[in-house]
Amino acid sequence: MGAAARKRKPASSLLPIWLLCLACAASAQPYIGVNYGEVADNLPPPEETARLLKSTAISKVRLYGVDAGLIRALAGSNISVVVGVANGDIPSLAADLAAASRWLAANVLPFVPATAISAVAVGNEVLESGDASLAAALLPAMQNLRAAAAAAGGAAAGVRFSTVNTMGVMAQSDPPSTGAFHPDIAPQLQGILGFLSKTGSPFMINPYPWFAYQSDPRPDTLAFCLFQPNAGRVDAGSKIKYTNMFDAQLDAVKSAMVRAGFGNVDIVVAETGWPTRGDAGEPGASVENARAYVSNLVAHLRSGAGTPLMPGKPVETYLFALYDEDLKPGPASERSFGLYHTDLSMAYDAGLAAGAAAGAPAAGQPRAGGGWCVARNGASDAELQADLDYACAQVGVDCGAIQPGGACFEPNTVRAHATYAMNQLYQAAGRHPWNCDFRASATLTSDNPSYGACVYTGGGQ
Repeated sequence: MGAAARKRKPASSLLPIWLLCLACAASAQPYIGVNYGEVADNLPPPEETARLLKSTAISKVRLYGVDAGLIRALAGSNISVVVGVANGDIPSLAADLAAASRWLAANVLPFVPATAISAVAVGNEVLESGDASLAAALLPAMQNLRAAAAAAGGAAAGVRFSTVNTMGVMAQSDPPSTGAFHPDIAPQLQGILGFLSKTGSPFMINPYPWFAYQSDPRPDTLAFCLFQPNAGRVDAGSKIKYTNMFDAQLDAVKSAMVRAGFGNVDIVVAETGWPTRGDAGEPGASVENARAYVSNLVAHLRSGAGTPLMPGKPVETYLFALYDEDLKPGPASERSFGLYHTDLSMAYDAGLAAGAAAGAPAAGQPRAGGGWCVARNGASDAELQADLDYACAQVGVDCGAIQPGGACFEPNTVRAHATYAMNQLYQAAGRHPWNCDFRASATLTSDNPSYGACVYTGGGQ
């Protein structure tokens, strides 16, 4: 995708969505979940993990199997659970409805309705496994489990059944309008999408801008992946300007689903995250970048903006992962996606503490930031123009005051207008220090930049 022409535009028409989100954001967010991996030997007891989850804005947990201890510890809470069927169990579940009934009786029925089990992920990355017989058994297994749940009735009848896929199912994803599934798995996907459409279940996908950056480790790609100010990328087919990789990846999947005839099926992000550390050959793996990606993603979800092809609705998203997993094989990054340490302390502040939405401090904690966000001395006009374009395009940011005739239009300079826009975004996003980074072209100040009739929001702690 090419760079779009720069332009300033007010975003005031988007404000009602933002305000609506702020009104409901004081507690758990219905679209923010987390993955709970267990490839580790130092995990806290289930009761401690449940208490941690209840102290956050996380409302959903995805398990890779069935952890009875954690599921029971979440009973009576507002946190729903996705449980997983192991890939090795798929053939027997596909071959025998009675086996599916037994699996359900052992892994779902004992826990509902005390704990809300919202979905069962049948297998993990099966279609990308290269095992044709396993892929062929996937849909029959899903159908048998669904039939068993319907027969069981009660809370089980409302459980949705899906399967989790990586972006490897895509033959084409750039630009998003060309999104298409691999032809070699198209027959299986056609059947699965038909099942999902019929049962009201979502298509579950794992978009990772982190991996996109690994294949293209340029500074502008990093900014695009981290939701940081960037020139944007224009889809030559749709003419849509994308300002972040997450939206671009999801819209590529949406395009593929529309092309397959199932644009009505909802998308759920089963995994996405960024590692806090990596090996020497893994550029960008750091605490700072992990915090930037996850906190900006959370803010993006809370904005209610959705994606260009799925506007006005946040996509249900499961962050990867609750804890680091010290026994995982592979590069260091594989063991370093945790939002929290296993001693229950934060790996970094992603704005997930209960009540932290829209900048409200958690109980007993000071507000994350204050003052005003302004352009840093030494930042070039080119940098500030990119920051200005980015900030004014975000939901909740009203740049009307710097349009001709506005109270802050004069002085008519890039620096003055960028300062106003960056401060607007900083205040709207929660006044966290990282909301005033803009690739080091902005800084916080306690000096009010307001002048005359031009009033800058902010200042309080």
